[in-house]
Amino acid sequence: MSAQDHPQGNMHHDHEVYDVDEAERNAPPPPSLGQRFMAGFRALMRTRLDKSTWRIRLVALGFASIYLVICGKLVYLGFKPDTQSLRRVASEAVSRARPDILDRNGEIMATDLKVMSVFAEPRRIIDKDEAVEMLTAVLPDVNSKELRERLGSRKGFVWVKRAITPKEQEEVFRLGLPGISFLPENKRVYPNGPLAAHVLGFANVDNIGIAGMEKYIDGQGIGELSDVGFRIDPGDLKPVQLSIDMRVTHAVRDELVRGIDKFKAKGGAAAILDVNTGEVIAFASYPDYDPNNPPNFGATDAETKEKNKTLINRLTVGTYEMGSTFKAISIAMALEANKVNLNSRVDARDSLRYGGFTIHDFHAQHRVLSVPEVFTYSSNIGTARMALMVGVEGHKAFLRKMGQLDRLYTELPESAAPIVPRSWGELNTITIAFGQGINVAPMQAMMAVGALSNGGLMIKPTFLKRSEEDAKANATRIVRPETSEALRYLMRLNAEKGSAKAVDIRGYFVGGKTGTADKIVHGHYAKDRVFTTFMAIAPSDKPKYLFLTLMDEPQALPETHGYRTAAWNSGSVTGKVIERVGQLLDLPPRLDLPTQPFPLLAKLGYGYVNTPAAKGN
Repeated sequence: MSAQDHPQGNMHHDHEVYDVDEAERNAPPPPSLGQRFMAGFRALMRTRLDKSTWRIRLVALGFASIYLVICGKLVYLGFKPDTQSLRRVASEAVSRARPDILDRNGEIMATDLKVMSVFAEPRRIIDKDEAVEMLTAVLPDVNSKELRERLGSRKGFVWVKRAITPKEQEEVFRLGLPGISFLPENKRVYPNGPLAAHVLGFANVDNIGIAGMEKYIDGQGIGELSDVGFRIDPGDLKPVQLSIDMRVTHAVRDELVRGIDKFKAKGGAAAILDVNTGEVIAFASYPDYDPNNPPNFGATDAETKEKNKTLINRLTVGTYEMGSTFKAISIAMALEANKVNLNSRVDARDSLRYGGFTIHDFHAQHRVLSVPEVFTYSSNIGTARMALMVGVEGHKAFLRKMGQLDRLYTELPESAAPIVPRSWGELNTITIAFGQGINVAPMQAMMAVGALSNGGLMIKPTFLKRSEEDAKANATRIVRPETSEALRYLMRLNAEKGSAKAVDIRGYFVGGKTGTADKIVHGHYAKDRVFTTFMAIAPSDKPKYLFLTLMDEPQALPETHGYRTAAWNSGSVTGKVIERVGQLLDLPPRLDLPTQPFPLLAKLGYGYVNTPAAKGN
């Protein structure tokens, strides 16, 4: 009988199964992962394999230490605030560094200051209403409603106030509010206030250039580097040196403001251009503003928008009919085209009629005039006849060559395109010849007259310091040297005997030209509103500087005998500017004036003739 058939065998087998089940129920629970690790570690430490046992134990100990450090770091990071994220956001929010802006003599015109700003971490603020109440109590210019909205956001970083004072920082610190901290950042400051404001422009609260040279600087690569995350060390930024002379600009602005106040003008502008380098030495447009507290040019309310219109840069953004100063260009055109010479005579006996229009002279002589007399009497008729000699197409080509038909681009981002006739016929040539019917930026007209004065080289104006060699390397000849000398002769003659007597300052040998244009109001010329312009070169024999003054709607005074023309207002201001800044510009008065100031004309047989004329337009 087999074991399987034996009943006791079966009973014994059943008993064994019962014992195993009972053992499983009473067995202890399996060890945890940590217990098993520690047991294995103790067993490893007790194991004796060979002579290298101590090395194995050392390696095991090292791995165990690394494991414990990693676990601890993970636990720490799980409870630690995300300060790295906060730092990154704060770094991106802090205003960028900017290079200093210097004048031509190295004086600071714009620089960065380190200031403290207050920021908040909304997630860490316990009672937001209390925080708003306490912060606005020590920072009263912070809008409580806007601050409450910012603190109620889910952002990790918001600004409370930028560029606070040391006193404000101390008061905020004493509040002891959790989630409120400080960050150092850069603030742009302009030590000279409104001086050369339209050249400098300004930067916003984030130190981003908004206008003028500040915007130009951002366009040279600094802005792009900051936008992609590069933090620029201020010490690595090379200063930007302008062509502007702050001393001269201060004097120019001062005389301009006095003149505007005296003649009750709506506004005005003045500038000085180095005709041999194209450098803008002085620049003032008034009314102006303080770039430390710039106007809100983005405002939409009517009152602010209207006020902002008066703050435009009148030299590069404003476009105007330049009046008789344009005659310098027109007469130079006729001389360059060999249509006339200084001995030519032009019929100005009667008014010039074209279609339904009649052209008059302000100081009509009713006789045939020489070319110098056309200039000194500022004859509209004579100038128009010379322009017609050149013809419509020749006139357009010359003005384009002189840069008067296209927008002038300089470092300043703000500029305006000229307003020219869409359909240009003979009548347009007649009126444009004496400065009506075309609107240009005054800086454009200065560029053209500067080229006609410096020997005939067109040099683009610049607001950056530049040498004469660099300027002439890129210059273009537009007229012959003898044409340039003829124009200088005419301007000097006009200062001696013509309408530019206001700048005939002893020892400076100045030449000049006036310009008065009736303003267009509602599509028609207004006889009681004028725009006056005055240009002067010094010295006339070897010009170094070109001066410009313009006034918008100057008024007649008893001392001007009821006249509001340029000779009495813009000319008067220009004369005072030359007297005041001459020595600053290294133009000391000469006791002995040149006996032969125009040698090319002398070789051609033209003497230095004095032609009488009267003050006019």
